[in-house]
Amino acid sequence: MTQPVIELREVSRRYDDGPPALREVSLTVRPGEAVAVLGPSGSGKSTLLNLIAGLDRPDSGTVTVDGVRVDRLSEAGSALHRRSRIGMVFQFFNLLDDLTVTENIVLPARLAGTARGEADRRTAELLELLDIGRHARAYPGRLSGGERQRVAVARALMNRPALLLADEPTGALDTAAGQDVSRLLADLNAEGQTVVVVTHDLALAGSCTNRTVRIADGGITEDVRTRDVAPEVVR
Repeated sequence: MTQPVIELREVSRRYDDGPPALREVSLTVRPGEAVAVLGPSGSGKSTLLNLIAGLDRPDSGTVTVDGVRVDRLSEAGSALHRRSRIGMVFQFFNLLDDLTVTENIVLPARLAGTARGEADRRTAELLELLDIGRHARAYPGRLSGGERQRVAVARALMNRPALLLADEPTGALDTAAGQDVSRLLADLNAEGQTVVVVTHDLALAGSCTNRTVRIADGGITEDVRTRDVAPEVVR
Protein backbone atom coordinates (compact mmCIF):
# COMPACT_ATOMS: atom_id res chain seq x y z
CA MET A 1 0.00 0.00 0.00
CA THR A 2 1.24 3.52 -0.80
CA GLN A 3 2.92 5.32 2.07
CA PRO A 4 0.68 7.99 3.65
CA VAL A 5 1.54 11.63 3.04
CA ILE A 6 0.36 12.46 6.59
CA GLU A 7 0.15 10.11 9.55
CA LEU A 8 -0.69 11.35 13.05
CA ARG A 9 -0.86 8.82 15.87
CA GLU A 10 -2.50 9.73 19.18
CA VAL A 11 -1.30 13.32 19.01
CA SER A 12 -2.01 15.66 21.91
CA ARG A 13 -1.05 19.31 22.42
CA ARG A 14 -1.79 21.60 25.34
CA TYR A 15 -0.85 25.25 25.78
CA ASP A 16 -0.17 26.56 29.28
CA ASP A 17 -2.83 25.43 31.75
CA GLY A 18 -5.77 25.47 29.35
CA PRO A 19 -7.68 22.49 28.00
CA PRO A 20 -5.94 20.39 25.34
CA ALA A 21 -5.88 22.02 21.92
CA LEU A 22 -5.72 18.48 20.51
CA ARG A 23 -6.57 15.27 22.35
CA GLU A 24 -5.09 11.96 21.12
CA VAL A 25 -5.84 12.72 17.48
CA SER A 26 -5.02 10.07 14.88
CA LEU A 27 -5.28 10.93 11.20
CA THR A 28 -3.99 9.40 7.97
CA VAL A 29 -4.00 11.19 4.60
CA ARG A 30 -2.93 9.24 1.53
CA PRO A 31 -1.54 10.49 -1.80
CA GLY A 32 -4.17 12.08 -4.02
CA GLU A 33 -6.60 12.94 -1.23
CA ALA A 34 -8.03 16.42 -0.80
CA VAL A 35 -9.11 16.82 2.81
CA ALA A 36 -11.14 19.66 4.31
CA VAL A 37 -10.59 20.22 8.04
CA LEU A 38 -13.65 21.94 9.49
CA GLY A 39 -14.47 23.21 12.93
CA PRO A 40 -15.33 26.34 14.94
CA SER A 41 -12.73 28.76 16.23
CA GLY A 42 -10.74 27.17 19.02
CA SER A 43 -11.55 23.64 17.90
CA GLY A 44 -7.92 22.70 17.19
CA LYS A 45 -7.77 23.22 13.41
CA SER A 46 -4.84 25.64 13.48
CA THR A 47 -2.95 23.48 15.98
CA LEU A 48 -3.40 20.49 13.69
CA LEU A 49 -2.09 22.44 10.69
CA ASN A 50 0.89 23.76 12.65
CA LEU A 51 1.83 20.25 13.80
CA ILE A 52 1.63 18.87 10.27
CA ALA A 53 3.76 21.76 8.99
CA GLY A 54 6.34 21.28 11.73
CA LEU A 55 5.68 24.76 13.10
CA ASP A 56 4.76 23.23 16.47
CA ARG A 57 5.46 19.98 18.28
CA PRO A 58 3.06 17.64 20.06
CA ASP A 59 3.28 16.92 23.76
CA SER A 60 2.70 13.27 22.95
CA GLY A 61 2.13 11.12 19.89
CA THR A 62 3.88 11.11 16.51
CA VAL A 63 3.58 13.26 13.37
CA THR A 64 4.94 11.82 10.12
CA VAL A 65 4.80 13.80 6.85
CA ASP A 66 6.05 12.31 3.58
CA GLY A 67 7.88 9.60 5.51
CA VAL A 68 9.64 11.99 7.92
CA ARG A 69 8.96 12.20 11.67
CA VAL A 70 8.55 15.96 11.78
CA ASP A 71 7.98 15.92 15.55
CA ARG A 72 11.62 14.84 15.91
CA LEU A 73 13.14 17.52 13.67
CA SER A 74 15.09 20.51 14.93
CA GLU A 75 13.84 23.98 14.07
CA ALA A 76 16.29 24.15 11.16
CA GLY A 77 15.33 20.65 10.04
CA SER A 78 11.64 21.55 10.13
CA ALA A 79 12.26 24.62 7.99
CA LEU A 80 14.20 22.55 5.46
CA HIS A 81 11.46 19.90 5.34
CA ARG A 82 8.74 22.51 4.80
CA ARG A 83 10.76 24.16 2.07
CA SER A 84 11.23 20.95 0.12
CA ARG A 85 8.14 18.83 0.84
CA ILE A 86 5.28 21.09 2.00
CA GLY A 87 3.66 23.98 0.14
CA MET A 88 1.71 26.45 2.27
CA VAL A 89 -1.02 28.89 1.23
CA PHE A 90 -2.35 31.47 3.68
CA GLN A 91 -5.48 33.57 4.01
CA PHE A 92 -3.63 36.85 3.47
CA PHE A 93 -1.24 35.56 0.76
CA ASN A 94 2.03 36.42 2.58
CA LEU A 95 3.61 37.65 -0.64
CA LEU A 96 6.59 40.02 -0.59
CA ASP A 97 5.35 43.34 -1.96
CA ASP A 98 8.78 44.53 -3.07
CA LEU A 99 9.28 41.48 -5.30
CA THR A 100 7.57 40.87 -8.65
CA VAL A 101 5.23 37.95 -9.23
CA THR A 102 8.05 35.98 -10.83
CA GLU A 103 10.44 36.79 -7.98
CA ASN A 104 7.87 35.70 -5.39
CA ILE A 105 7.26 32.40 -7.17
CA VAL A 106 10.91 31.52 -7.66
CA LEU A 107 11.95 32.41 -4.08
CA PRO A 108 11.47 28.90 -2.59
CA ALA A 109 13.68 27.43 -5.32
CA ARG A 110 16.38 30.03 -4.61
CA LEU A 111 16.25 29.17 -0.90
CA ALA A 112 16.47 25.47 -1.72
CA GLY A 113 19.56 26.01 -3.89
CA THR A 114 17.87 24.91 -7.12
CA ALA A 115 19.91 25.58 -10.25
CA ARG A 116 18.95 28.83 -11.98
CA GLY A 117 17.89 27.21 -15.25
CA GLU A 118 15.72 24.59 -13.55
CA ALA A 119 14.10 27.23 -11.33
CA ASP A 120 13.35 29.46 -14.30
CA ARG A 121 11.77 26.56 -16.21
CA ARG A 122 9.59 25.64 -13.24
CA THR A 123 8.53 29.28 -12.80
CA ALA A 124 7.50 29.53 -16.46
CA GLU A 125 5.55 26.27 -16.10
CA LEU A 126 3.66 27.57 -13.04
CA LEU A 127 2.93 30.97 -14.60
CA GLU A 128 1.24 29.14 -17.47
CA LEU A 129 -0.45 26.49 -15.32
CA LEU A 130 -2.05 29.07 -13.04
CA ASP A 131 -2.82 31.51 -15.87
CA ILE A 132 -0.84 34.40 -14.39
CA GLY A 133 1.85 34.79 -17.03
CA ARG A 134 0.59 38.24 -18.00
CA HIS A 135 1.39 39.39 -14.46
CA ALA A 136 4.94 37.99 -14.39
CA ARG A 137 6.59 41.41 -14.00
CA ALA A 138 3.87 43.00 -11.88
CA TYR A 139 4.09 43.61 -8.16
CA PRO A 140 1.51 41.94 -5.85
CA GLY A 141 -0.02 45.27 -4.84
CA ARG A 142 -1.25 45.78 -8.40
CA LEU A 143 -3.16 42.48 -8.48
CA SER A 144 -6.64 41.50 -7.32
CA GLY A 145 -7.06 39.24 -4.30
CA GLY A 146 -7.77 36.22 -6.47
CA GLU A 147 -4.70 36.88 -8.60
CA ARG A 148 -2.52 37.25 -5.52
CA GLN A 149 -3.78 33.93 -4.19
CA ARG A 150 -2.90 32.28 -7.51
CA VAL A 151 0.62 33.67 -7.13
CA ALA A 152 0.73 32.29 -3.58
CA VAL A 153 -0.35 28.86 -4.84
CA ALA A 154 2.31 28.97 -7.56
CA ARG A 155 4.95 29.81 -4.95
CA ALA A 156 3.72 26.93 -2.77
CA LEU A 157 4.05 24.51 -5.69
CA MET A 158 7.49 25.70 -6.76
CA ASN A 159 9.46 22.84 -5.21
CA ARG A 160 6.92 20.14 -6.22
CA PRO A 161 5.75 19.45 -2.65
CA ALA A 162 4.23 16.16 -1.59
CA LEU A 163 1.60 18.13 0.34
CA LEU A 164 -0.20 21.44 -0.20
CA LEU A 165 -1.57 22.98 3.02
CA ALA A 166 -4.10 25.78 2.60
CA ASP A 167 -5.18 27.80 5.65
CA GLU A 168 -8.48 29.61 4.93
CA PRO A 169 -7.36 30.23 1.32
CA THR A 170 -10.59 32.04 0.38
CA GLY A 171 -11.06 33.91 3.66
CA ALA A 172 -9.84 37.27 2.29
CA LEU A 173 -11.52 36.95 -1.12
CA ASP A 174 -14.89 37.96 -2.54
CA THR A 175 -17.27 35.24 -3.72
CA ALA A 176 -16.15 35.17 -7.35
CA ALA A 177 -12.44 35.08 -6.48
CA GLY A 178 -13.09 32.44 -3.83
CA GLN A 179 -14.81 30.22 -6.38
CA ASP A 180 -11.88 30.70 -8.73
CA VAL A 181 -9.40 29.56 -6.07
CA SER A 182 -11.68 26.64 -5.20
CA ARG A 183 -11.65 25.47 -8.82
CA LEU A 184 -7.88 25.85 -8.91
CA LEU A 185 -7.44 23.61 -5.85
CA ALA A 186 -9.83 21.06 -7.33
CA ASP A 187 -7.89 21.04 -10.60
CA LEU A 188 -4.57 20.58 -8.79
CA ASN A 189 -5.99 17.66 -6.82
CA ALA A 190 -7.39 16.11 -10.01
CA GLU A 191 -3.79 16.09 -11.31
CA GLY A 192 -2.65 14.18 -8.22
CA GLN A 193 -1.67 16.90 -5.74
CA THR A 194 -2.45 15.95 -2.14
CA VAL A 195 -4.24 18.88 -0.49
CA VAL A 196 -5.35 19.69 3.07
CA VAL A 197 -7.59 22.75 3.42
CA VAL A 198 -8.36 24.25 6.83
CA THR A 199 -11.50 26.34 6.45
CA HIS A 200 -14.80 27.59 7.83
CA ASP A 201 -16.19 27.71 4.27
CA LEU A 202 -18.53 24.77 3.67
CA ALA A 203 -18.85 25.67 -0.02
CA LEU A 204 -15.08 25.51 -0.42
CA ALA A 205 -14.92 22.18 1.38
CA GLY A 206 -17.67 20.74 -0.77
CA SER A 207 -16.27 21.92 -4.09
CA CYS A 208 -12.55 21.11 -3.94
CA THR A 209 -12.10 18.21 -1.50
CA ASN A 210 -13.03 14.53 -1.42
CA ARG A 211 -12.97 14.03 2.34
CA THR A 212 -14.20 16.05 5.31
CA VAL A 213 -12.70 15.89 8.80
CA ARG A 214 -14.55 17.77 11.53
CA ILE A 215 -12.84 18.82 14.75
CA ALA A 216 -14.43 20.00 17.99
CA ASP A 217 -12.84 20.52 21.41
CA GLY A 218 -9.52 19.12 20.21
CA GLY A 219 -10.83 15.83 18.86
CA ILE A 220 -12.03 14.46 15.53
CA THR A 221 -15.79 14.09 15.63
CA GLU A 222 -16.39 13.10 11.99
CA ASP A 223 -14.30 11.77 9.11
CA VAL A 224 -16.29 11.27 5.91
CA ARG A 225 -15.21 10.56 2.33
CA THR A 226 -17.41 12.59 0.01
CA ARG A 227 -16.17 11.23 -3.34
CA ASP A 228 -13.53 9.04 -4.90
CA VAL A 229 -9.87 10.01 -4.75
CA ALA A 230 -8.22 11.02 -8.00
CA PRO A 231 -5.62 8.53 -9.22
CA GLU A 232 -2.16 9.31 -7.95
CA VAL A 233 -0.02 11.28 -10.39
CA VAL A 234 3.71 11.88 -10.00
CA ARG A 235 4.13 15.66 -10.03
